[in-house]
Amino acid sequence: MTKEKLYIYDTTLRDGAQTEGVDFSIHDKKKILAALDLFGVDYIEGGWPGANPTDTEFFRNDHSLRSANLIAFGMTKKTENSVENDPMLSQLVNSKCSSVCIFSKSWDFHVDVALGITHEQNLTNINETTKYIVKCGKECMFAAEHFFDGFKSNPRYALSCLKAAYDNGASWIILADTNGGTLPHEIFEIVSETTRHIPGKNLGIHTHNDTGNAVANSLAAVQAGVRQVQGTINGLGERCGNANLISLIPTFLLKKDFSDKFELNVKRDDLKKLTQCSRLLDDILNREPNRHLPYVGACAFSHKGGIHASAVQKNPKTYEHINPHDVGNCRTIVVSGQSGKSNIMSRLISIGIPVKENDTKIRMLVDEVKHRESIGYSYDGADASFELLARRILGTSTSSILLHRYEVSVRKKNTGEIISSVKAEIDVDGDKIMCQGEGNGPVNALENAIRSDSRYYENFKDFSLVDNKVKTFNTSTGAITRVHLRSTDTKGTTWITVGVSPNIIDSYLNALVESLAYKLLKDRVTDNLSGLSNISS
Repeated sequence: MTKEKLYIYDTTLRDGAQTEGVDFSIHDKKKILAALDLFGVDYIEGGWPGANPTDTEFFRNDHSLRSANLIAFGMTKKTENSVENDPMLSQLVNSKCSSVCIFSKSWDFHVDVALGITHEQNLTNINETTKYIVKCGKECMFAAEHFFDGFKSNPRYALSCLKAAYDNGASWIILADTNGGTLPHEIFEIVSETTRHIPGKNLGIHTHNDTGNAVANSLAAVQAGVRQVQGTINGLGERCGNANLISLIPTFLLKKDFSDKFELNVKRDDLKKLTQCSRLLDDILNREPNRHLPYVGACAFSHKGGIHASAVQKNPKTYEHINPHDVGNCRTIVVSGQSGKSNIMSRLISIGIPVKENDTKIRMLVDEVKHRESIGYSYDGADASFELLARRILGTSTSSILLHRYEVSVRKKNTGEIISSVKAEIDVDGDKIMCQGEGNGPVNALENAIRSDSRYYENFKDFSLVDNKVKTFNTSTGAITRVHLRSTDTKGTTWITVGVSPNIIDSYLNALVESLAYKLLKDRVTDNLSGLSNISS
């Protein structure tokens, strides 16, 4: 059976840029454009030339793309202007791209209230703008804003807006659920009716996530006949976001209801770049990835319950709908107070600690994890602290740092500068050292104190803390503070450690010492592997 082509249209650089707190530079746009092109997206909406200086400059540049088609976005001409004398339309037809997507209202209420023009004037603007863009030699797409609300209000007028563009040469008619309030069954019914007037092969869908149904609505629209799907990376967008292409694309490729009927320019092998593409956007926006995103989130294939972990070890299909490697992700077995032996064994294997199933120390480790979680620790995510604990109990540790005692003082200068000082006695692999240092807080002061010892400077010179999370709660023995620290090095490796104490400073310092111990451990493992490689060569 011949498959139909399904086209993917990304609007991260335009509609995604309307997200609160998002402001793409031209450099950001180029990085995202290149990644989407390499991934295999058909259409990439680069922005709105004339609307802001960044987008105007972006479309003055040439962009060499492998296969994607760059789109300039804008509105139809204003009623008082001719197509030849409309400044915004001029920006569109003179932009360095071969395709243009224009939008206008298709809801009579919006035409009356937002535009303040007659219904006929709106149709004329759509008609003449479409005809002019095609005459200028560019592909023209028409996005019908508020189409679904417009159809519910006045179906005849909403459809006439589509026909005004389609009959004058628009190659794609995009049905937009701009307010995001339409439900999947409504999408299916309205799109099905619309295909009686405009061929489905010329229809696209653009949904917003205000009811949490943007992805479901897009799928319903495809099942009803549309053949272009618009969305953004990670669902980025105004208010509650747009349809998430990072969820839609693997669904089209991996779920039989779609993969048996449709082909995409994005291929199965390209899906291995999916998680990387998702994380790239988060990196550009300088924000933590959403751990719970379908397909690509760190928790998407994470198993915490002991029964689940045990079943996954026997056959991953018991609790995973796809192979995580197909989308560039990986399986995680979470260690926590709910963990059983299966979780612990699986986690030890994944971090390269050789163990035998009948080793009595495994039960000791399970019991110790449960005990520690009962007094406030949480190893759910704190993989570095778990590995250190496991190596200590199993006797495979190659390094250790212990904080025996310390003194902390804080003083404020006349200038307003606050200085923290630490004096500490630390045991590093059995060597007791006395160190002292200053910093902008107790944690930074202890970090500087340990760095000051020349024996360990090389190990810790590329170490840095990037984030922390603090939680205070009551236990049977009183108030407890738990601190999770996220650390990194110049190689881009990140790890998380946990510290627990009734005293918040002590919690921080314990988590820091664990983080430094983990850094020392990994450096020595790397050095040993390098040494073995040199010997073998």
